[in-house]
Amino acid sequence: MGSLLLARLQFGVTTVYHFFFVPLTLGLSILLAIMQTAYVITDDDVYKRMVKFWGKLFLINFALGVVTGIIQEFQFGMNWSEYSRFVGDIFGVPLAIEALLAFFLESTFVGLWVFGWERLSKRVHLAAIWLVAIGSNLSALWILIANSFMQEPVGYVLRNGRAELVSFGAIVTNPHVWVQWPHVFTSALTCAAFFILGISAWHLARRQNDLPLFRKSFRIGAIAALIGAISVSVVGHTQAQHMIRAQPMKMAAAEALWNSEDPASLSLFTIGNEPERRDVFSIRVPGLLSFLAYNRFEGEVMGINQIQEQYEVEYGPGDYVPPVAVSYWTFRIMIGAGFLMVLFAGLALLFDLQGTVEEKPRFLRFTFYALFLPYIAITSGWLFTELARQPWIVFGLMTVDQAVSPTVAPGSILFSVAGFALIFAGLMAVDIWLMARYARNESFGRPDGPAEDGSNGLFSGAVAK
Repeated sequence: MGSLLLARLQFGVTTVYHFFFVPLTLGLSILLAIMQTAYVITDDDVYKRMVKFWGKLFLINFALGVVTGIIQEFQFGMNWSEYSRFVGDIFGVPLAIEALLAFFLESTFVGLWVFGWERLSKRVHLAAIWLVAIGSNLSALWILIANSFMQEPVGYVLRNGRAELVSFGAIVTNPHVWVQWPHVFTSALTCAAFFILGISAWHLARRQNDLPLFRKSFRIGAIAALIGAISVSVVGHTQAQHMIRAQPMKMAAAEALWNSEDPASLSLFTIGNEPERRDVFSIRVPGLLSFLAYNRFEGEVMGINQIQEQYEVEYGPGDYVPPVAVSYWTFRIMIGAGFLMVLFAGLALLFDLQGTVEEKPRFLRFTFYALFLPYIAITSGWLFTELARQPWIVFGLMTVDQAVSPTVAPGSILFSVAGFALIFAGLMAVDIWLMARYARNESFGRPDGPAEDGSNGLFSGAVAK
């Protein structure tokens, strides 16, 4: 394997692993702030126990996310030096602001929140967790501002072989940011809600421990999950409409649309011959892709072959088609998991409002496993977002093969890939062990201490007692 493939593999492994932690941090910080606000307003001790229980899981997740995020920064200079040289004048600005403003805000107040329970007044302590939530989500915003330049470059001029910043305002108001950030924000809220929902379902199924805590947590999780899952679908639709205008090849690959259509059909299931760029078997709904693109059942959506011809004229000879099969299936995995989340969240809230959720052990079992759905959707969504942009690393300006460091030997990258993989596997094992340990802790926050184990074995093999 060459340096390019190994560098891509290393950054891909690091990014996917890092993003297992990010959405939960973003969403759970908001839900913790809401829970603590309820405690301050009502003075109900159940809300205080909720904040402490979910707060411990938040801190475990936060610590692991910080470690993996730092590793990413170093890879820009080591494996992607040509990219850093070309775009560093622009890419470095939002990253610096993220570190100096948002991350410092987040990390400072998380310390005050952790150690301030008995030292700060209720309202000051509440302000600390809200500032953690604001800092976390501002951090995500600045990272996405940097990523959006890669998706849709704005506010730059090419000078001396580099992209140089000429308009900070254009970078911040990049239209891609304002369809991408809401999608990430709502998906993070959904991830945290399903995390709370799943763990609460596990405790309710056992019919012991601090049941008032988990009943309230289940309801909050169900409400947030339904709001988040529906919101993800709405803003995702807006993002797809923007994608058709800004990166038409990405949407064409997502639909395996080889040739332009007007009206354009939506693929329900396609088996394609990628080298020959044609369908082998396909089930399509006429006009539906045009409706999703333009909110009407007519309108041309360009196909892969026509976009390839256009790009050859605009950017010169080359293959501008991303991996179609990967783009097509990651897009559908993301959407399929999204629909399942809407279904689970709706049923969870319905059963909770009816007061029958604890009488449905099978549903509680499935709800526990449903906490993995947001991770499946988020991971497949990011794979689609980045892989379907290929061959570009900065759309229209720089291809991936032009961005790799020219002097780093494949052996060096292979050694670091293996090392990172082992370290990440170890960190993930520690994270799962700590999460499982504290998530199933029966005595945590209970005024009457631990209960006797009356496990019904409902989740044996999933989260062992």
